[in-house]
Amino acid sequence: MLGLRSIAGSRSTLQSLSRSNQFSFNSLRFFTIPFLPTLPQNPGGVKGDINDNLIPPKPNKLASSTHWKLEKVLAIGLIPLVSMSLIQGAGVGSLVDLGLSYTLLMHCYVGFQSCIIDYIPKRVYGHWHNRAMYLLTLGSLLSILGIYDMNFGEKNNGAVSLTSKLWTSKNDKVDEVNK
Repeated sequence: MLGLRSIAGSRSTLQSLSRSNQFSFNSLRFFTIPFLPTLPQNPGGVKGDINDNLIPPKPNKLASSTHWKLEKVLAIGLIPLVSMSLIQGAGVGSLVDLGLSYTLLMHCYVGFQSCIIDYIPKRVYGHWHNRAMYLLTLGSLLSILGIYDMNFGEKNNGAVSLTSKLWTSKNDKVDEVNK
């Protein structure tokens, strides 16, 4: 049976391949983003020695199960809103359209927040974690204004109407011109 070394080459070949990628590996376990500076880490991420008391992290309501429950409620809440929009098409009511838009935005916000927490951890990247969270919040606030304008603007009829216009077949327009 062939081992990984015989298939991929020597360890130096694997290291040179990983250096040529945009993202690099410090070791076989850790993944770093090269353009973000990292804070110096203790070996194994442990501060102190084995006899020191454990200092628990500060409690955060959105850190664990509450955040997970919010993600699931938003995902399940999208099911009836999307199905109503697909069944009724562009004639869906403005309240359903507004609910779909804001629920989808909140679902995306919570999902991207989880990605930032997982892949740009504060203990490794420091203030870059906070900047990523601020940018996500700023983008979401601007999106709230855009959704409001899309639903209540003079020329706009909402997200479902916009999506149906984008998905309208070009053949329908060609048939109208040929008549």
